[in-house]
Amino acid sequence: MLTTSKPEFSIVAAEDGEGFRIAVEANAASVTYLVPTGTQQDFALFYRKLAVDFGTRIPHLFAAAVEHPPAAIRWRPLLTENVHPNILVGYGDPAVLRGNDGYWLVATSNDAPDAFPILHSVDLEHWEPRGFVFREGDEPKWTAKGRNVADFWAPEMARVGGEYWLAYTARQASNALAIGVARSTNPVGPWLDNGAPLITGQPLNTTGLGLDPAKPQMSGGVIDSHIFVDPGTDDPYLFWKDDTNSIWPRPLAGLLRQHPELIDRLFEGEEDRRTAAFAAAIVGWANVQRPMVRFFIMQPLIEAVLANRARAKAGLIECGLAPGIVDAMSTPIHAQRLAPDGRSLTGEDRIVLANDVDWEGHLIEGPFVTFQNGRYWMFYAGNDFSTPAYGIGVAVADHPLGPYLKQGAPVLQSTREWTAPGHASVAPGVDGRPQLFFHAFHPGTGGYNAFRALLTVGLSFEGGRVEVVEL
Repeated sequence: MLTTSKPEFSIVAAEDGEGFRIAVEANAASVTYLVPTGTQQDFALFYRKLAVDFGTRIPHLFAAAVEHPPAAIRWRPLLTENVHPNILVGYGDPAVLRGNDGYWLVATSNDAPDAFPILHSVDLEHWEPRGFVFREGDEPKWTAKGRNVADFWAPEMARVGGEYWLAYTARQASNALAIGVARSTNPVGPWLDNGAPLITGQPLNTTGLGLDPAKPQMSGGVIDSHIFVDPGTDDPYLFWKDDTNSIWPRPLAGLLRQHPELIDRLFEGEEDRRTAAFAAAIVGWANVQRPMVRFFIMQPLIEAVLANRARAKAGLIECGLAPGIVDAMSTPIHAQRLAPDGRSLTGEDRIVLANDVDWEGHLIEGPFVTFQNGRYWMFYAGNDFSTPAYGIGVAVADHPLGPYLKQGAPVLQSTREWTAPGHASVAPGVDGRPQLFFHAFHPGTGGYNAFRALLTVGLSFEGGRVEVVEL
């Protein structure tokens, strides 16, 4: 049924008792698809079928197998299955903290009923579940709650003075992502939230985004908070990511709907042009879906833009119709000092890093700073978390607030054994030497709410560079 020229799509989509039913017409061809659930995996399967029928882009998750190289060193697996019935999606965005009584791990839980699993280990080999930061029903009042509604991401525990502080990302009732802080005298809790988000987002250039410029905050929210306590001064700093990458895909699809002549200008290959035309046709329906489903629907367009990144960005700049879209394609990492009580920020808000290297694609995220050999090293993740393009980079500075100099090539990327390594933390190993802890997918899997394992490698900070070493 593959069409022979770029189609003009007509789409009728609706949700019924069986799932999302999407009727697609183009170039005299008509096909109705059923997407049984609102998961990334089912939408990727839909797009794989659409690619066969209409010549659009095959999702990266199902693209022809890429021969990833074998790992130069062995990544040591630590947790490769859920070890508690209420841990549903593994150990994404793992934050490991070494204390006097061993190691504490907290991880992303997405929309699971119990938020943020807590695990303990004395040897980094055997892990014991020790509860959850927020049990079902005990979530902070300001957070959205429930399956397919809530999103609890990237918790991180830090020892600050005589307390443990936990910074995390959660979705608000408005659907915008925000950063909260909770505190406890014990890693297992009880955890007391501040009662309101610490950060709720930054103003965004709305020109060309189709958004109401009168609203004071138009960013996609803020995510991936990291608390760093400077060992030289004991000053706490907060690092976080401006989640602008969640903003531009639908406005871009809307722009292409209004100006279809831009499609050939922004995209080179026929499959990417068809993908852009499809996104332009379905964006109206996507706009009324819940946040994660909107992301799943726009995923092929995102991948098409990444494949044409320089061309698409240059074309958008030249046409001058949507500077807000261009601005949103940069995802800055911010840093600022935390007040001594952890309830506010103080001093200057600085942008300390942004995506400007090819492998990083449309975003960087997951910052984590460690002080080693007299310098400050920031590990971060880049590209799309749900695909094998995801990886871990590093930058170095002489002050927590930078300036940071990137090492260049990522320190970890997908291998034959594990894919999409990302969102790392650093802690001393049992022998006292630094180790990198990170998540990755089992090969052939991926996407939102897919299981992510906990892995580790050793780190060397010699000669002004970071190298990963086998343990």
